[in-house]
Order: sequence, then structure tokens, then C-alpha cells
Amino acid sequence: MTAVPQTPQNTAPRTILPEDGTRQLLHGGAWILGTGIVAAVLLVTMLGGFTSTGAHTNTGWFAVILALACIPFGLMLLTLGIAKWLRHRRLARTR
Repeated sequence: MTAVPQTPQNTAPRTILPEDGTRQLLHGGAWILGTGIVAAVLLVTMLGGFTSTGAHTNTGWFAVILALACIPFGLMLLTLGIAKWLRHRRLARTR
């Protein structure tokens, strides 16, 4: 007969949750959001800025398009990743 290792009464063995894309959402969302923020900062500082009629240079327009595409999408991915991470954390505590 083999002995079964005993765990303390107040701790339960932790189960490893399957990889479901949470890490990829967090990394992807952070990179995309960072790209949008860098584009916005470059637009204001180095690419001529913008007024109510738009950017002053062609590269500035590219930065406007990049920032307006990346910032909302990156925030959405990052929010979804954080929500999944918090859910996993809660599920790991209850198991």
C-alpha cells in the first residue's frame, strides 16, 4: 500500500487552469494600446500637431489614423483580458 501525501487542512491543492488566451489578450491589448499612445504623442510632439481641421502633415494624418484605431481597440482587448484574469483568479480561490 502506498502512502498518500497529506495536505494541511486549511489549504486545498491548487488546480492549474487551462490556457484560454488570457495572456495573449493582455499582451496584445497592451501592445496595441501602447502603439496608439506612442502615435498620439508623436503627433503632438514631432509630427506638426493638429488643429480642429486635422493634422498639418501627411505623416501626422497617418499618426491620427493609427491612434484613433489602436487606442479604442487596445483598450477593449486589455479590458477583456483583465476581466478574464480576474475571473480566473476568483475561480482559483474557490477551487
